[in-house]
Amino acid sequence: MEARARVRAMPGMGLEGDRYALGTIRTTIERRTDRDLTLIEGEVMDDLAAHGLGLEPGATRRNVTTRGVRLNELVGRRLRVGEVECVGIRLAEPCTYMQRRVGKPVMRPLVHRAGLRAIIRTEGVIAVGDPIVDLGDAEARSGEPAAIAVAAGS
Repeated sequence: MEARARVRAMPGMGLEGDRYALGTIRTTIERRTDRDLTLIEGEVMDDLAAHGLGLEPGATRRNVTTRGVRLNELVGRRLRVGEVECVGIRLAEPCTYMQRRVGKPVMRPLVHRAGLRAIIRTEGVIAVGDPIVDLGDAEARSGEPAAIAVAAGS
């Protein structure tokens, strides 16, 4: 993972420079459409650190770290991250591979808290400090969007 102040998001590809966008993944199983964009709550990372399980930024392999956003509530929702429209598809649950990579017992504390997997619907730029806006139910196209918080990326 490489921290960036801004990055281009591309539908069906992911983030510019990411292994999914570059096509450097090892198997077709790894290239899942719901991995265009992954997000994790900064507050969850803070909680891990408070319990002696602090991780370096990017250790969970999530693309964007948020503040003030309840990501679990965005499953099945359209959202805008910066100028990019996405759809929250499912929770990004922790796995044994991630736990082995970080070398700490983080799997159990991250169950249902390890982030959100989303697909990218529109091309654009995501930058540190961009707002995340809930655009409503992924099935519905009406309703007033509600601003949620800010995103900090890596």
